[in-house]
Amino acid sequence: MTDQPLFSALELRPQLQLQLQRLGYDQMTPIQAAALPHVLAGADVVAQASTGSGKTAAFGLGCLQHLQETKFHVQSLVLCPTRELADQVADSLRSLAKNLANTKIVTLCGGVAIGPQIGSLQHSAHIVVGTPGRVLKHLQKGTLHAHGLGILVLDEADRMLDMGFADEIDAILGFLPSPRQNLLFSATFPGEVAKVVAALCPNAVRVDVTQTETAPAIVEYWCHAPHRDLPARAQVLNEALQFYGGKLNLVFCNTKNDCAEVSLELQKMGVGAVALHGDMEQQARSQTLIRFANGSANVLVATDVAARGLDIDDVDAVFNFELPHQVESYVHRIGRTGRSGRNGTAISLVSDREMSRLKAMETDLNRGAMRLWRADSDTQGDPLSSHATLAAPSVHTLEINGGRKQKLRPGDILGALTAGGALAADAVGKIDILPMVSYVAVAKEQAGVAQQLLNQHKIKGRQFRARGVG
Repeated sequence: MTDQPLFSALELRPQLQLQLQRLGYDQMTPIQAAALPHVLAGADVVAQASTGSGKTAAFGLGCLQHLQETKFHVQSLVLCPTRELADQVADSLRSLAKNLANTKIVTLCGGVAIGPQIGSLQHSAHIVVGTPGRVLKHLQKGTLHAHGLGILVLDEADRMLDMGFADEIDAILGFLPSPRQNLLFSATFPGEVAKVVAALCPNAVRVDVTQTETAPAIVEYWCHAPHRDLPARAQVLNEALQFYGGKLNLVFCNTKNDCAEVSLELQKMGVGAVALHGDMEQQARSQTLIRFANGSANVLVATDVAARGLDIDDVDAVFNFELPHQVESYVHRIGRTGRSGRNGTAISLVSDREMSRLKAMETDLNRGAMRLWRADSDTQGDPLSSHATLAAPSVHTLEINGGRKQKLRPGDILGALTAGGALAADAVGKIDILPMVSYVAVAKEQAGVAQQLLNQHKIKGRQFRARGVG
């Protein structure tokens, strides 16, 4: 990355350049270097890049560069496949826009009440980030107006189409003005994506950095496990976690039931595990992901569908409680580790009856046999082994009954906890501000003191309540 172009070479607004410096963004990633000059020039861009490649800044800086803060209408619309990705994109845009006064970014996703969203849109917004179904509903109800739209972004277009959003996207396009700038980002380009490109922006600048992206250094293992005895299989998983686990670990299950039960089994064994599956309410999903990202839970047990759209860079190891049925799913699962130049480990539990699936997967992958690991073995002599000891979570998460709607900011919560030296600043971890609720990670041994401070002192002249959520 030492020869990558610098953000300072771009003709960006001074406020954006200042914020990039504050965030420590110096060199551009390959997708940013390839796409941003065209995006800033106002061209349609179709870009192929992997998840976690820095594409949010590639289109986000374009949206913010052309944004007119004094004009309160929707100027950019970003469509994402999942609520979680939409939230992540919106948070990234808010961070980049910190020095642009009065910039309003709204998320519109399903799974939550539509009333508060309508209330937010009554005061308009500069940028809307949302999932296709909910965005379309607002357009149809007349609560979202797009007559002044200048930029449309389709983020992770392949996943949106995989999830069956083709009709919704087509219907949304019927509400949007023309001409406008179209930006499409996708990790793969199957026929469905090619059709959208042909209809949406046939003359777009094409960018593909996937051929030059460094392949992640992931060591793949498999180990023997009982076939249908879930508690016994979970015990093998726990042994693998204890051997290979790190600060953040992903466990994949093929069904929602297994996901919930495996999480419970691991909790009984003293592992800081949380589950993520399709039957969960949105608030529970958000809380689970926040706990995983801030380190108060270090094992996330998820289904493939639930994990779609997650963009967490620091996953130490991926564990397959059971091999998926498609090789593409396997590649996608293990690709969650070994990012940003780091090494990663993937280990799959395989019973005797599942050996044929393992052999078929090895054949399809065409990169040799996976290494066998046994619970009683010691592979520290293996130069490829990234052996680590599963770390117990060192932080605890507190939930506060107020968020962006109550004008809470991370600095307000940090100030309330550290005022007068009540708590050291390094005892406070990640702070997440959602529309109606906030979360703060604090050192485990200080969690009780932190909760007391938040409950006994006002923030911005108002009393809020805090409670521990794990």
